[in-house]
Amino acid sequence: MPTDWVALANRPVFFKRNRVARVYTGGKLFADFFGDEPVDNLLPEEWIASTVRALNLNSADPNEGLSIVEGTDIPFLELLRKEHDRLLGPREGFELLVKALDSAIRLPVQAHPDPEFSRRHFHSPFGKTEMWLVLQTRPDACIYFGFRERLTKEAFAEAVAQSETDRDALVPLVNRMPVKPGEVYLIPARCVHAIGAGCLMLEVQEPTDFTIQPEHWCADYHLTDAEMYVGLDADTALDCFDFSLAGPEAVRMARRAPRALWEEDGCKAESLMDERDTPCFSVWRYTLGQGCLTLDRAPALYIVTEGEGILSWAGETRAVRRGAYFFLPYSLLGKATLASDGHLQAVCCLPPTHAGS
Repeated sequence: MPTDWVALANRPVFFKRNRVARVYTGGKLFADFFGDEPVDNLLPEEWIASTVRALNLNSADPNEGLSIVEGTDIPFLELLRKEHDRLLGPREGFELLVKALDSAIRLPVQAHPDPEFSRRHFHSPFGKTEMWLVLQTRPDACIYFGFRERLTKEAFAEAVAQSETDRDALVPLVNRMPVKPGEVYLIPARCVHAIGAGCLMLEVQEPTDFTIQPEHWCADYHLTDAEMYVGLDADTALDCFDFSLAGPEAVRMARRAPRALWEEDGCKAESLMDERDTPCFSVWRYTLGQGCLTLDRAPALYIVTEGEGILSWAGETRAVRRGAYFFLPYSLLGKATLASDGHLQAVCCLPPTHAGS
């Protein structure tokens, strides 16, 4: 049967599950969020409405990371190309990657490139600034952000070399920050950071998978040079780190407080991240009691983070609950609603605002 591309582009786009392999273990907390089996494994990330391929060494799937439209074998990337105007309107593209991830262990100390570094070394216009919304935690959950004290690239390189035999050699160099559900953090490109053990979070970022992680180990897994430096030599890769971001100022820079936008008719809207924080994306959070919300942001990704309700559009309805996510096309701008008769919280993720959008 031929694909009805128009029909797919005139409704909210739901997706097949898309758990992606990483070198760290996690995913147990997906049980409460997605209803998965409560076990940790090497599929600790769910990539949401993804048009980005995962940079996994020796992956058997060259399309790993790409989201597939629910009920089809069609990659979301292909649907965007076929039905650009209905899905994206005047935008050139949908420059965004959203993930849910759950870490059972501390991830390697790392940094991501800014656009200038990416253009020079990866031939990409995008870096990897990201935002974290903590959804759930295990005991003693934490993140690491910013150097504790300023240091030189040479001193950092020495600690990297030591990490071959001392797996925690880099930990004393960075600030440890306990976290709890509901907290929001901005992770600008080039800033040293790591997700600690016990964090289930929503990560919103620029659409790349570029990570410089110079530690030699991720728990019991020994990283290769390719996994550490993404094809760069070590000296060049360490230029990705901003060594000036250090001390209490780094901690203050990372934390972001939600900003109230409006509250009416049983609905409340907050900005978790907007152009005052970063030009890379915006993230809103809606909380519904017994109310109905018109979805007036599109194209956008919506993720239900708490509760349950009903999504309605063009005479159709679909029940949604915590863990459900969908892409709202431009064709449904202002024509779809979310309603709840109890409690529902949803996060709306928007690509950058720029000329032509």
